[in-house]
Amino acid sequence: METNEIKYLERLSELYPTIDSAATEIINLQAILNLPKGTEHFLSDIHGEYAAFSHVLRNGSGAVRKKIDDVFGHTLSQKDKRELASLIYYPSQKIDYVKSKGEDSENWYRIMLYRLIEICKVVSSKYTRSKVRKALPPSYAYVIEELITEKPEVLNRGAYFDGIVDTILETGIAEKFIIAMAELVQRLVVDHLHVLGDIYDR
Repeated sequence: METNEIKYLERLSELYPTIDSAATEIINLQAILNLPKGTEHFLSDIHGEYAAFSHVLRNGSGAVRKKIDDVFGHTLSQKDKRELASLIYYPSQKIDYVKSKGEDSENWYRIMLYRLIEICKVVSSKYTRSKVRKALPPSYAYVIEELITEKPEVLNRGAYFDGIVDTILETGIAEKFIIAMAELVQRLVVDHLHVLGDIYDR
């Protein structure tokens, strides 16, 4: 056996010291191979344009809007789809804008929460639960996981979700929660980012 091969096997034995741990990793990798391929995002010629670069990252070069179209199809108007997209791209600014117009904030929060839940379910479906869990904001990880994970054992799922959303509103964390969910969508909609060069300006 060659020296390099021995080193390779020794390293594997450090990472997976038992047959059970090696088998678990093989099962995990096989499961990942059977998931839908994650979206890869290629960027170049950034040239120090922070604002433009930030916007492209927030919308995933149109991937966010495509997910909105996939989820809501003809059930939402183009205006509602644009509103949801702008909330996902710039959640804090969108919330401030809605509040400045003096609209019924609580009703708007409720509607947007339900729409964000549906988008989060779709964008997280191409990943393992472990990977999604790592992407969740720590403050709201448990609640978001409950909302985006299918629970066939719960007979009245509508009432279950309604109870969680009602509590989010009643505890006064709706704004922070919406921002956390919007940022989660931004993070999950693109699996890998490739920056190909020309990052800095002249």
